[in-house]
Amino acid sequence: MEKKLMNALVTYAPGDNRLERVPVPEIGEEDILVKVEACGICAGDIKTMMHNNIRVWGTSEADRYIQPPIIQGHEFVGRVVEVGAKVKGVEIGERMVSEQIVPCGECRFCKEGNYGMCQRHWIYGFKQDVPGGFAEYMKFHRQGIHHKIPDALTLEQAALIEPFACGMHAAERGNIGHNDVVVISGLGAIGQAMVSVARMKQPKLLIGLDLRPYRLNLGMEHGCDMVLNPTECDVVEKIKELTGGYGCDVYIEASGSNASVRQGFKALRFMGRYVQFGVFPKEISIDFNDIGDGKELNIFGSHLGPYCYDAVIKGMMNGTIRTDGVMTHTFKLSEFQKAFEIAEKDPDAMKVMLIPD
Repeated sequence: MEKKLMNALVTYAPGDNRLERVPVPEIGEEDILVKVEACGICAGDIKTMMHNNIRVWGTSEADRYIQPPIIQGHEFVGRVVEVGAKVKGVEIGERMVSEQIVPCGECRFCKEGNYGMCQRHWIYGFKQDVPGGFAEYMKFHRQGIHHKIPDALTLEQAALIEPFACGMHAAERGNIGHNDVVVISGLGAIGQAMVSVARMKQPKLLIGLDLRPYRLNLGMEHGCDMVLNPTECDVVEKIKELTGGYGCDVYIEASGSNASVRQGFKALRFMGRYVQFGVFPKEISIDFNDIGDGKELNIFGSHLGPYCYDAVIKGMMNGTIRTDGVMTHTFKLSEFQKAFEIAEKDPDAMKVMLIPD
């Protein structure tokens, strides 16, 4: 029997992305097949699909994380069109997302409950066993963590669940308290999620940093008490002025900029909390003396959005997590080249999503 074909965006190498006709995924008895409604373009997708992101492509096949040719895309939402014989509680036509990581369930991290750091570390769109959402159809793997999506959420909101879960996790890593002065550096889509989550903690002062006016304005609409453009003022001096010379309590880095990291180390008070979420295209340099001998800083990393999906969905439904203005552009899958260009270069682009033709 001839296999059914679909359109998919296949990545072969940095800059080599092709719209092709490929077989619709075949599912096993515990898998779910969805018809993709939309898939957002992550900043990481741009770095991987259009540029030689050394962390993903490595220096050779020996240290390469990605397994090309591969269908990328991990910010997806879809409608169920087929379920495996052993799948329970899922009906045809239901709207679903699956978390970006597909945990093995067997490694020490999974067994400890830290599935977001699963040693195997399969992420949709990077490994051959788990192709992503830049396609007409997608298989939700039997080991994936799936969530049903209320029809009341708009398509744009549904496509933002994954990046907003990442933002929620990062904000939680900062352990924000009511007396804290919190700085979020980078007000892209995930930075906006951080603003909403941080706002719910009712900190003393919430400051957003970005270079783009649209993002600064949106940050104010979503809950910042103040926004600053580092090209227009001395951010460190301003933060210290606002805190009696001490510095901020929490600095969340969401831009992936070396300058932002250095700025954060300078802006933090003694024993402050630094959260690194932004991804860097290459190694950066920083004076580590501030961490130990200087300020005794607390450094936290943040990766993915474990245990945050249901909370994000609930927050979107009740309005405590703001999404208005975040999804700025929509393109058909066949228009992927224009979509990537807009996502990377348009100063007013926040989040761009692709929908099947």
